[in-house]
Amino acid sequence: MSEILGLFNYWVFVLLMVIGFYAVIAKPNLIKKLLGLSIFQAAVFLLFISMGKVDGGTAPIIQNGNWDAVFSNPLPQVLILTAIVVGISTLALGLAIVVRIKEAYGTIEEIDAIASGEATQLQQDSGESKQ
Repeated sequence: MSEILGLFNYWVFVLLMVIGFYAVIAKPNLIKKLLGLSIFQAAVFLLFISMGKVDGGTAPIIQNGNWDAVFSNPLPQVLILTAIVVGISTLALGLAIVVRIKEAYGTIEEIDAIASGEATQLQQDSGESKQ
């Protein structure tokens, strides 16, 4: 039982990834899709941080010429900090695009926006063929 609880981070990772993936695939609302993408990203962040933790590891700092043989690698934390910044930027850009879609098509539902875009395209095509 303690072995399963020791893998708690990985169970949370799987749960968050499934929730995020479901939201991206199944939800027609574009805002919900972006939130699902953010949840999916958070799951990946948790996975990287969990894999970077070493039991009994210390910070890789050399003091007086001595250092511990077991230390935690700081690289995953640095990569995740960069990924968080990129994720926030991606979310902001996605929200700006959703605002523009709302202005252009009057909806943030994926299916309605696609149908509206196809109807607009058909109107433009029929207008060009008459000229």
